[in-house]
Amino acid sequence: MAETINEKDQAKTIEELLVRTLINHELELFREEYFNLHPYDQARFYLRLSVELRERIYECLSPQEMADIFENLDADDEDYEPILSEMVPQYAADMLANMYTDDAVDVLNELNKEQVASYLTIMDDASAQEIKDLLHYEEYTAGSIMTTEFVSIPEHSTVRSAMAILRSKAPSAETIYYTFVINNEKQLSGVVSLRDLITAEEDMLIKDIMSDRVVSVSVGEDQEEVARTMKDYDFLALPVVDFQNHLLGIITVDDIMDVLDEEASDDYSKLAGVSDMDSRDRTPFRAAKKRLPWLIALLFLGMLTANLIGRFEATLDQVAILAVFIPLIAGMAGNTGTQALAVAIRSIATGDIQDESKWKLIFREAGTGLITGTTCGILVIGIVYVWQGSIFLGLLVGISIFASLIVATLAGSLVPLIMHKFNIDPAVASGPFITTINDIFSILIYFGIATAFMGYLV
Repeated sequence: MAETINEKDQAKTIEELLVRTLINHELELFREEYFNLHPYDQARFYLRLSVELRERIYECLSPQEMADIFENLDADDEDYEPILSEMVPQYAADMLANMYTDDAVDVLNELNKEQVASYLTIMDDASAQEIKDLLHYEEYTAGSIMTTEFVSIPEHSTVRSAMAILRSKAPSAETIYYTFVINNEKQLSGVVSLRDLITAEEDMLIKDIMSDRVVSVSVGEDQEEVARTMKDYDFLALPVVDFQNHLLGIITVDDIMDVLDEEASDDYSKLAGVSDMDSRDRTPFRAAKKRLPWLIALLFLGMLTANLIGRFEATLDQVAILAVFIPLIAGMAGNTGTQALAVAIRSIATGDIQDESKWKLIFREAGTGLITGTTCGILVIGIVYVWQGSIFLGLLVGISIFASLIVATLAGSLVPLIMHKFNIDPAVASGPFITTINDIFSILIYFGIATAFMGYLV
């Protein structure tokens, strides 16, 4: 604990020193201290600075050095445009040109078309063309997150010549742990690891030491599927190919970590009934703007529930005690449906649904609903009988909970599976949404049974 406190104090002292050097224009001292920090800490310090102090950083850091910081920047998407506007346009363009292509594309995707065109125009032609090649790929696909800074080796090369290629291209490559092998038509034919290259005889052909069992992904494949493939095979890099198996680029593990974080945040937002949840929303207005669409939709569904209760007004007039159990039945159904929803969405997200039959999942959840419904129903019958002294009222509430929990469990598992079948993100079947739907079903079941057996209650 003491070590942690000392580390925090030390970090604060270094940050204060860096700020002081910027304020006093001691730029050489700033560079010396700043580059002693880890790249991630450099980026965090940069983000915390005022615009005025950031402008002084641009005076003492080259576009190449600034590119390294930007690649570690964990900024909100909407912050990139104002940050770039702080820089001289030529400086910003040179910085983007020095970033890995996939990272530069991620930044440019947050700008409008006019700004993108402006930066590409003043950028050097080679860098601009590499970025343009990636910009035309649809967002959230393998093509949009791949990098073109990789090393490929012809399959008829010797190990000696391959090492020479590797030494010359390694400084600009994003990773060299895997080297992908191509044939004369530039098609992916194999992969060789850095260990294999180091340990092989120099005169051996790459074709003889490579592995031809290469797992690759199509350039148009969804990034979530790419992440799943990378996780399943524990790869550090994954080749991206076109429909003719030409090697177009690679996707590295750090990009996949960003994808997993993005997808998890997106799914959690939808499950919470928020269009785009971000803990860094700086104003109540921005936060409310993202939440209101779902809340308004749920408001209308809630009005439908209220209308259903109104239609059973005669039943409530005769047996007012029924109103006491509405929150109990609706709440139990909503909670059960949300649990089933979470299980179904997780099975879809992890790919488990491909390893087992969808019907197997549905039957399992139906069995779960049957067991939980029976258990809760019996408990409620006993509790209501002791509390109200009416076995018929207890039976009514117990049977309603029994039926509602089975229906809620089936709804929670079926809705995301149906959405998945029609290529709709199943996370859209959010917790609040499925809860409201199950409220409607549970009210119909409860008052339907109560109306049918009214003679036993009055």
